[in-house]
Amino acid sequence: MELKLDLSKEYGLVLEGGGAKGAYQIGAWKALREAGIKIKGVAGSSVGSLNGALICMDDLERAEDVWRNIEYSRVMSVSDDVMEAIKKKDFKSLNLQELINRGFQIVKDGGFDITPLKKLIEEVVGDEEKIKNSERELYAITYSVSDWAGKVVDVRSGEEGCVKDMLLASAYFPAFKNEKLGGKRYMDGGGFNNVPIDVLIDRGYEDIIVIRIYGWGYDRERVVKIPEGVTVSHIAPRQDLGGILEFDKKQARKNMNLGYYDAKRFLYGLAGRIYYIDAPNGEPYYFDKMMSELELLKLYLKDWIHEEDTGSLTGYRAFTEKIFPRLAEEYKLKEGWDYKDMYIGLLEDLAKRLRIRRFQIYTVDELTGAIWKKLKAADHVSALLK
Repeated sequence: MELKLDLSKEYGLVLEGGGAKGAYQIGAWKALREAGIKIKGVAGSSVGSLNGALICMDDLERAEDVWRNIEYSRVMSVSDDVMEAIKKKDFKSLNLQELINRGFQIVKDGGFDITPLKKLIEEVVGDEEKIKNSERELYAITYSVSDWAGKVVDVRSGEEGCVKDMLLASAYFPAFKNEKLGGKRYMDGGGFNNVPIDVLIDRGYEDIIVIRIYGWGYDRERVVKIPEGVTVSHIAPRQDLGGILEFDKKQARKNMNLGYYDAKRFLYGLAGRIYYIDAPNGEPYYFDKMMSELELLKLYLKDWIHEEDTGSLTGYRAFTEKIFPRLAEEYKLKEGWDYKDMYIGLLEDLAKRLRIRRFQIYTVDELTGAIWKKLKAADHVSALLK
């Protein structure tokens, strides 16, 4: 595989806010780190600022440990069992009156008590000097309710003892009980600037990587004009990462894994929308492969394409003029698709139907081999492909 980024450059990293979805960012950072990508600085909102602190400390082990073991009770003063029951809609196991009383108390208090989050930040940051002395810049986005103004905090240059407060200020989600920090009240930075690309552009960064998690402010994020000479690239999930307050370690581990492989797709130009496929050749190569594997194609199309729709399946025109356009609609291929897109779409659909392991990097031949192996081991191929 060929790395698509220039290792001689220094990159700025933008980390979107999105609460519990933040595990995805740590998985993506792991892949960037393994590839040797140099990160000059980070701008983050909400959970992005917390993850940014870990990145500035270059503490991958601690970051993975935090997210592998995340629970509701590590963020809010709640019962993990109760939150899991609510998530699963298992209301029979709950004392509804007690739950209602607890809900009223939360409203009366002005939101969830986040004493556990304060302790978690204390554990994560530890010695503030590691951040203040880091070679990487860190900008945390928050909103000062007291001043009615958004703030970009240069965390490294803050006063002694304020690092943890500013990270907490950036993460003050509206559902959390809001308390004063340094005499002022703050609100989650995501409501002000959830994808702070402009923060790095304004500070002279020319090569920027944005790790999206589609947090609560994404549908009304600010439009940023990208100046000439500035390159902005995105790593983003193609599936739901769960809820913003879904602090579940099983979900977090899935999201970390997804972030890791999505970043690999970005770094090495991997093909595929579901799988991660090293497919460096051009369109003619994959057209020839598709037509040389008609046995597999006919098997796949056996119950899907009727003889009267295409005539004989032996001629190329039946495929190029009839079958492939219909498959393109079935796969929802983008406009202007080519035969490489078609072949990769065919392999992915077969692999998904056959429940072939998703999270690994395949060459085209490796994925084709895995498909044939599964088909040959099956007693009822047609049932397997449904």
